[in-house]
Amino acid sequence: MPLASRVPLPGARSRQGLTCPYCFAVVAQARIPFRCRGRAGRRQGCDPVLDRRLADYLGSTAGASLPPVFAAPGRKGHAPCPDCGQPTGARVCPECHNPLPSAYVDSPGRIVALVGAKNAGKSTYIAVLLHELMNRVGTELDASLVACDDRTIERYKRDFARPLLEERRLLPTTASAATGPREPLVYLLTRTRRARFAPGRLARSRNDSLALVLFDTAGEDLRSREVRDLHLRYLEAADAIIFLVDPLELPGARAAVVEAAPGLPAVPGDDPDSEPINIIARVTEALRQRHGTRPGEPLSVPVAVALTKIDVLRPALLRQSALHRSRAGTGVLDLDDREAVDAQVRALLHEWQAGQLDTYLRQQYADHALFGISALGGVPEGGRVGAGGVRPYRAEDPLLWLLYRFGMLDGLRPGSGDGAGGGPPPAGGGPAGPSPFQGM
Repeated sequence: MPLASRVPLPGARSRQGLTCPYCFAVVAQARIPFRCRGRAGRRQGCDPVLDRRLADYLGSTAGASLPPVFAAPGRKGHAPCPDCGQPTGARVCPECHNPLPSAYVDSPGRIVALVGAKNAGKSTYIAVLLHELMNRVGTELDASLVACDDRTIERYKRDFARPLLEERRLLPTTASAATGPREPLVYLLTRTRRARFAPGRLARSRNDSLALVLFDTAGEDLRSREVRDLHLRYLEAADAIIFLVDPLELPGARAAVVEAAPGLPAVPGDDPDSEPINIIARVTEALRQRHGTRPGEPLSVPVAVALTKIDVLRPALLRQSALHRSRAGTGVLDLDDREAVDAQVRALLHEWQAGQLDTYLRQQYADHALFGISALGGVPEGGRVGAGGVRPYRAEDPLLWLLYRFGMLDGLRPGSGDGAGGGPPPAGGGPAGPSPFQGM
């Protein structure tokens, strides 16, 4: 379903300020305060004091005693502490006092919201997506992915990489934010893009960067009054949303694979937090209320809807299905293939008696795309990754499409010579082939 044109997307700068990636408050850059570097070795500096705002955010005083925060113009990215005189470039959010990495302040931050039902595999998807961006896909795109803060480094290793990729244990379902604050993962993605050759001109390359903020939302949090406000601020701040849908929660899809998976119940469970349409409708209504969108007016935020665990369903698909094809790793978005995958997933939804999901998305969002992915690439065994290891299949597709929408990835129709600016973009993103992880 092609769109008329690639439209400008909402972004951090379009909101008349910067969005904090932790509490999602929007602050003017002129109001971003500094934190003193503090005393270190022989260097003079301020002593740590309890930061009440940070402690309130963390829900604990542990780790909240730091050098003081102060306001200063700091137009050049640094300012002297008024108490000790030491210069500092450490910036913090004026609302929650979390650190704002300089890369995030300087680059056009994009917040990508990840939403799904309990068993859709959000945490597993995050672990695999980031690993792919750091390795195979990063190499393909000539891109680097670097964590913007120490907490992101620690959380990714502790909660994602070590258990899934090293120990091959399945990750637990996303815990509700009511049990404690959930830290976002903040990364800087930088691509080197080489300019097209022009007669009489030197072909120069340039680096394009964006800050990528990933925050996974537990399905039950969207109906819990205690934590809903945080998630509404997060969703309101999002420049794009990735909905993960477990196709095994769709009765038609489950019936198609029940013979191949004897242990699978013939019908889905009765948990309302597992029904994809309920989760998506809940998010949509929340966005409409926060944005004040008029009835009948589609939301402008780009939405990628990905059917997870597609590896279980592939044997039941026709061999000519677009979901059997591997994505060509050419560093561009294959627009023809993107349209084919989008059309195939749409046809499957209608075949599985889930056509209302496609209809609802078309009614509510001006820009949405459908995907089929697998983070693990195989069926787990006894709470562990299958014998074949982690073999992601098209896991990066939704993000590649979003990079295309953000203007960081070119689109191409093979054989036509048509680039990203040569025609209307489709409502979709390119597929990717199986990618076994190395050294695990």
